[in-house]
Amino acid sequence: MSKAAAFRALHQGRAPGDPLILPGPWDAASARVFVAAGFPALATPSAGVAASLGYADGATPADEMFAAVARITRAVDVPVSADVEGGYGLAPKELVERLLEAGAVGCNLEDSEGGVLKDPHEHAAFLAEVRAAAGDRLFVNARVDTFVHGDGDPERAVERAALYVAAGADCVYPILAPADVLPLLRAGIQGPLNALARLDGDGPSPAALGGLGATRITFGPGLQRRAAEALKGIAAGLMA
Repeated sequence: MSKAAAFRALHQGRAPGDPLILPGPWDAASARVFVAAGFPALATPSAGVAASLGYADGATPADEMFAAVARITRAVDVPVSADVEGGYGLAPKELVERLLEAGAVGCNLEDSEGGVLKDPHEHAAFLAEVRAAAGDRLFVNARVDTFVHGDGDPERAVERAALYVAAGADCVYPILAPADVLPLLRAGIQGPLNALARLDGDGPSPAALGGLGATRITFGPGLQRRAAEALKGIAAGLMA
């Protein structure tokens, strides 16, 4: 079985309360830590990788992002999905080629640009081209930004998600959707559903998010930021 097929299989047949948990490595060292802990797959966060490279979120040049993803995939044997933001303006065929060259088996693609939601039909057409170019070699996670850059209307999120699933997306990611909205999204969206888990203790646990309808859990740049905070404490101790 290919890594892409293995990654796709991890999303199937999951029981409520048992979502696929995908930590987000920002470099090769963090990726190896997560694999050593027993996680079967990983999903890079664009903001976490950006921070590790010295860039603000959304400001990483495409070449540096793909190089960072390649370093991570070389360091581990498990499947790795890559957050490539909006695709860096690349044509679908080139985007797919760059992802495969970097060793990724999946990708996140956002439906907003510069804080503004894209036309959902145009974005669905883009996703369809990505799917056509990738075939079954990539697991496409279509991010729905209704709750971060839109009006937060769950019905609009479901409508956008339906277009993306019809275009060939394997999973839908309504980022920052409130936990109490997840059951409504689950009822209206076909296929796997990605939810963002917070690490500050204010939100539901990954298992609880799974019970609300999430198929898989990611953390955005949360793990990288927690690691940076821990390092600050160590650094402060060295100065004491």
